[in-house]
Amino acid sequence: MAKNFRLLHEKMSTEARDRAQERAEGMMREMALDELRAALDLTQEQLAEILRVKQAAISKVERRSDMFISTLRKIIEAMGAELEIRAILADGVVRINQFGEIRKPRAVTAGTRR
Repeated sequence: MAKNFRLLHEKMSTEARDRAQERAEGMMREMALDELRAALDLTQEQLAEILRVKQAAISKVERRSDMFISTLRKIIEAMGAELEIRAILADGVVRINQFGEIRKPRAVTAGTRR
């Protein structure tokens, strides 16, 4: 028979609760794309509709281990979030900012040199 989580939680020691909370937070900090979508209560069909693609395209992207940053950004933004790319160094974290919106190259006019 299933037990009420609140009752189990109340019986746990403070240390056990802290460990469980830490583990849960760790799991939330690290998720696959499909897990994030599910955690946000979005179906593949809903996400596909937002992105104006077919559901199969979402399924395919969720199984990939490599994709364009622009593709990942569109998916993350469709989920209502913002993509941030960081480098984690021994002495700190640096946010990489060159992957912002894709910029169109400036037009070069006749007689102008770059």
